Amino acid sequence: MSPRGVAIPDLRERLFAAAERVVARDGAAALTSRAATTEAECAKGVLHTHFSGIDEFVAELVLDRFARSAREAGELASKVGRGSVEGNLAKVALALLNSLDPAVVGLAMTRPGASLHTRRALEAGAPGFTAMQESVSAYLEAERRRGRVAEGTDAAAISLALVGTVHHLLLTRAPETVAADGETIRRLTAVLLGGAR
Repeated sequence: MSPRGVAIPDLRERLFAAAERVVARDGAAALTSRAATTEAECAKGVLHTHFSGIDEFVAELVLDRFARSAREAGELASKVGRGSVEGNLAKVALALLNSLDPAVVGLAMTRPGASLHTRRALEAGAPGFTAMQESVSAYLEAERRRGRVAEGTDAAAISLALVGTVHHLLLTRAPETVAADGETIRRLTAVLLGGAR
């Protein structure tokens, strides 16, 4: 608990959501600790109570959203044999692609401190792209055993191609292309899963 009795995870999410609103509304350059706390209706210094500065805050926002996507990918295990394989994977891919506003991604990439913090956390095992790949690969293997994915399908290669491509799109897409994401992911999963039913 924080000194004011607010649960830190709740406060973190409140600040993260506020930061996303600021960036979506006013652009990445508008995101400051004051802008985030004002938007979150928190005391002005509260962000610095829990984060060393705006770089760590931005990095932790990115890591939190990647962890959320990794959890969504982990839920594929409960979908084996249900729905379409292509549809199940497309849902996970879209969740990752929509996990962060393109401007937040740009901010995290262009602030050296945020980029370094994010990379070090992922290297240390924070849930991210590796966890997503493993979940997708395990899901495809389970569906192959059920006969819903073609025998001989290289689950590891497909999971790498899917997560890697979505990662690329996440890091490079422009805000004006967001509306086309669903079609892009549908085409991608169709190509990768030509033998799936």
